[in-house]
Amino acid sequence: MYIGVTKDLKRRIRQHKNKVHPTTFSARYNLNKLVYFEKYNSKDEALLREKRMKKWNRDRKVELIEKENPTWEDLVGKIK
Repeated sequence: MYIGVTKDLKRRIRQHKNKVHPTTFSARYNLNKLVYFEKYNSKDEALLREKRMKKWNRDRKVELIEKENPTWEDLVGKIK
């Protein structure tokens, strides 16, 4: 699982799907499906949430995803 912050989610997804940066974590593990995202009004809020979530164990992350997206559908088409 990859957790990150971006101001342009569509661009970031395109980069991951096209493996623009082939040595990154997401490229190495073929992570190219958006299954969960949150929007924040400030960069500071988003970064704080990212730091907290990165400390979570995998089970907690899976629980959060499955609460909102039980089938792990690719949500790329739902980005506004």
